[in-house]
Amino acid sequence: MTKTKRNAALIAASAVVLGITAPLTVASASASAPPRAVEGSLDWTKCEGTGLDPRQECATVEVPMDYAHPDGKKIGIAISRIPSEKPQARRGALLLIPGGPGGSSLNNPSGKGQKLPQDVRDTYDLIGFDPRGVSRSAPVSCELEHEDLALSKLRPWPAPDGSVTENMANAQRLSDACASNGGEMMRHISTADEARDLDRIRAALGERKLSAWGVSYGTYVGAVYSQLFPHRTDRIVLDSNDNPDPVRVQRAWLASYEVGVEDNFPEFAKWASAPGNPDRVARTTAEVRPLFLRLAARLDREPIPWPGANPEELNGNVLRQTMLDTLADPDNYPALAKLILAARKGTVPPAPPAPPESVQQNVTAVGAATICNDAAWPRSTAVYQKGVDKSRAKYPLTAGMPRNAMVCAAWPYEPKEPPVRITDRGPSNILLVQNERDVATPLSGALKLRSALGKRATMVTVNSTGHGAYLANGNECGDRTVSRFLATGERPGRDVYCD
Repeated sequence: MTKTKRNAALIAASAVVLGITAPLTVASASASAPPRAVEGSLDWTKCEGTGLDPRQECATVEVPMDYAHPDGKKIGIAISRIPSEKPQARRGALLLIPGGPGGSSLNNPSGKGQKLPQDVRDTYDLIGFDPRGVSRSAPVSCELEHEDLALSKLRPWPAPDGSVTENMANAQRLSDACASNGGEMMRHISTADEARDLDRIRAALGERKLSAWGVSYGTYVGAVYSQLFPHRTDRIVLDSNDNPDPVRVQRAWLASYEVGVEDNFPEFAKWASAPGNPDRVARTTAEVRPLFLRLAARLDREPIPWPGANPEELNGNVLRQTMLDTLADPDNYPALAKLILAARKGTVPPAPPAPPESVQQNVTAVGAATICNDAAWPRSTAVYQKGVDKSRAKYPLTAGMPRNAMVCAAWPYEPKEPPVRITDRGPSNILLVQNERDVATPLSGALKLRSALGKRATMVTVNSTGHGAYLANGNECGDRTVSRFLATGERPGRDVYCD
């Protein structure tokens, strides 16, 4: 679950509108800088790549491939940093935890890290990394066929009639490929192991405590790290939050799309029916939803050839997947509208650009390994068919996909350990920030994480639309609150609502 720039009734009654004079308290993390440990022997060198800040440097942290055998085979975790811009104000290290699973933050100190306010960049060294299995950190690949890399295939959209038979066959084929081609590393990629790697990074940096900004799936990584190593956490920001329910721990993000789409589609419908919009698809807001459903059903029956795309046709599920991708960021609404307008005429726009296939292979393999190794999935076709049937009836926009079978339905390995249960035990040093309308990590799931953390956390709910709240699709009030916490340790005294 990731984005590049990329649920109103659920707001707690006790939330208040946050103004400039909102009550603030100092988080339990001390305002003074935590003492540094003895720094490990990291060999910092110039980072590879183009367009990077010249200050960014890279190193490698050695970690066990299998934490059950810490003295066994080692792998290297690639990390990066841009040092504090004001050494006398430096507090520690701020780890930028990427989404995904399969995402990277290695270049984020040069990218989104530079959007942080000056006082935050003065306070911390900005730290990025490739999680285990990703890019420069013992990369893996399932070596899938090109057509299996299509998101409309990787996301388990059922057949037009709702059948999951083909999805179960896909799960077996993809699982076999990962088992054959992924190597031993595929068994040692999980959220808990990533959290353990983060603590090795902390130690290698010479920090007694670590601050972090996790986004999307990175919020789950951050929550697990805070659960496993609570005494090693300083100031933790979790942005666009995953449901931490250990029973649904990895299926939760997929299931969330049911509610997430319902929260967000009305915003697209208002935009797509606004007078003066050059990409207007309907005269009224009420017309947009049935128009979309009819078009998707027509494309199920009569796909349109789409040379250069993957798959090379615009079918109903490709349209639905495009909707999911688009709703993550209102800036992308025109892409969906143009596709709708073209398809209604029986045409298609130019094929969308795709990342290099090697990157797609890597991200897909890490994503599969993480969600399958974290928690066991059902293996019964009947279980998925029942879920898809119920979902299709209640949530027609997502056509049953959120309850369908992924590769994990045929994964050959059992989880090595149970999912980490997020609890309220630990220091009160976590700030959650969450957009009210988020298609991928909806407010309903974020409130589950908020409840699990109890008094350890405070939550800022932002009246905004899109995935990624802080310095992305949120608002000035939410940004100001998070920046203040990172720079000074001050948090709102209670959960707040940024209107």
